[in-house]
Amino acid sequence: MSLALAASSGIRLAGRSFLAFVLEPQPPVSAWLADLDAVAGQSAAFFANRPVVLDLARLAPDRAETDAIVAALHERSIRVIAVEGVDSAWLEPALAPLGSGKPSAKVIEFPGSGGAPTAERLAPTTRGGLIVDRPVRSGQSIFHPEGDVTVLGSVASGAEVIAGGSIHAYGTLRGRALAGATGNTNALIFARKFEAELVSIDGNYLTAEQSPPSVVGKPVQIRLRGDAIVTEILD
Repeated sequence: MSLALAASSGIRLAGRSFLAFVLEPQPPVSAWLADLDAVAGQSAAFFANRPVVLDLARLAPDRAETDAIVAALHERSIRVIAVEGVDSAWLEPALAPLGSGKPSAKVIEFPGSGGAPTAERLAPTTRGGLIVDRPVRSGQSIFHPEGDVTVLGSVASGAEVIAGGSIHAYGTLRGRALAGATGNTNALIFARKFEAELVSIDGNYLTAEQSPPSVVGKPVQIRLRGDAIVTEILD
């Protein structure tokens, strides 16, 4: 059957929201790219299958500089879907600026060496919260932008939990926990046993290498103070 014959119900248009990561280069761009390489170098799949919006408003580059930045990200296999903050006439149609949108958190993803996890949406509980009543296995991604996420089990290495609110892990947190993903600076992360690869609140992040050794393996509370991630042991 041809598509023309099959499409008997007409065309349907619907709005839908998606989460994309935002990169905001800072001057000098060469140093910013070096920092990007240093972080992404910890995992070959850092930006794998992740849509990225490039925001150049603060940098205010000219056309040649814009082309150079886009080319540099392309060389790093970063999939830029749109560019903001520059003259739209400079861009090829595939990178046209987004028509409109709301400011959101700058979430920095940190996939493990096993590749990008598969996103999973679960049914929310009351008041926008989400309870996950089983462990989050390696390769899984729990994404709940509407509120808090509570994991009754552990979060395995190579797994991730992304929440618009706070994250509670009642088992061992070995994977990645990204709280406040829609701009909530007051979000918290709780873990019964802290062994995380990466934690993030409103786009500010802390990797395993940066975590104080004194908190590893302990019950912790993680919060944001200014632009710094603070990890405290719970009594």
